[in-house]
Amino acid sequence: MDISSCTGIAGYKTIIFKRPDITLMNKKTSNTHLIDIAVANTHNLAKTITDKQNKYQELANEIRAMWKQKAAQVIEMVISSTGVIPKSLSQSLKSITLHTNAFIQLQKSVILGTCSTVRNLYAINNTTHPNPVDYYNPG
Repeated sequence: MDISSCTGIAGYKTIIFKRPDITLMNKKTSNTHLIDIAVANTHNLAKTITDKQNKYQELANEIRAMWKQKAAQVIEMVISSTGVIPKSLSQSLKSITLHTNAFIQLQKSVILGTCSTVRNLYAINNTTHPNPVDYYNPG
């Protein structure tokens, strides 16, 4: 089994999107999974899933023909920045044989990352405006 991450895939024809986050190729079964990971806003989950699927479908078709694979599948792993999990995530985890409860670790990582970003932004804001109450006037 070969795993590569963030490397471009050369093909016979020009394909705009040719760098999925992870390329997982099982040589024994001749199956390739193009995994693309995204953290989106809650209201953009459905659009992001559709965009990811459409973005790499042409590359999957090219890989199937070029590498003589039985199947080349696009797997989108999308979670919201607040930890909301779309229904399609459990199917994505199953298709690459990860335990369906792996989403709990994904949720934890995303929420901790969001908290870290907010803390960093707050720290930057505090250095430029030492007392935020002075700048807030509810009227």
